[in-house]
Amino acid sequence: MTDRMFLVDGADWPSASAGDEIKVSGAEGRHAVTVVRVRAGETVLLGGRGRRAEATVTQTGRDAFSARLGRVVDEPEPELRLVLVQALAKGGRDEQAVETATELGVDEVVPWQAARGVVVWRDREREAKGRRRWESVCVAATKQSRRSRVPVVAEPVGTVELAARLSTAAVALVLHETATESLAGVDLPDHGDVVVVVGPEGGISDTELAALVAAGGRPVRLGPEVLRSSTAGPVALAVLASLARWH
Repeated sequence: MTDRMFLVDGADWPSASAGDEIKVSGAEGRHAVTVVRVRAGETVLLGGRGRRAEATVTQTGRDAFSARLGRVVDEPEPELRLVLVQALAKGGRDEQAVETATELGVDEVVPWQAARGVVVWRDREREAKGRRRWESVCVAATKQSRRSRVPVVAEPVGTVELAARLSTAAVALVLHETATESLAGVDLPDHGDVVVVVGPEGGISDTELAALVAAGGRPVRLGPEVLRSSTAGPVALAVLASLARWH
């Protein structure tokens, strides 16, 4: 079984090298010693901020543990970033999409309040709560998939803000069942943001689609089937990753 991963964000983490000892504290350290119950002598993986390291636990406390680093791997920021714009969806389907997208290597997720969305983050308090849930999902999926970076969870956007975001993307792709262009045939650049937009359960309205296309969005299809909001984004990301990263 692969060693468990714990995320590190201490000031000494970015410059630490093999042989150094790192302390993992805060919520991550507390979870490690009280829930996972790591013990001295165990091997673990440490990650975060573009680094990943093998490590051996040297000591544990009430809410923290220390580990000596073995092999350390630094991973540069990807030049071609994958961004998922996920419409809010009922039944936790938006969070399912975010979870799987994280496992597939998404670099940023953007919550979208679409016109036909059933779920509405009506005020700042609900926005903050929803965004924190998405961030927790990203953290858990990052550790499960042994990634070295946690995806960014952007501020929620409406259609006006989303159109502005698409206008600055290297490639802006809007998944839509009426599109004639295939996602698999899209030519990808070497750098910049590739933004994929997924609508809500009720679909993207004609007005929204027109606004996104006017901002540079390209309607594309995955295939003949119409996928749920929870699966469309991850499937699209898998296609793009196979074109740009999984070689």
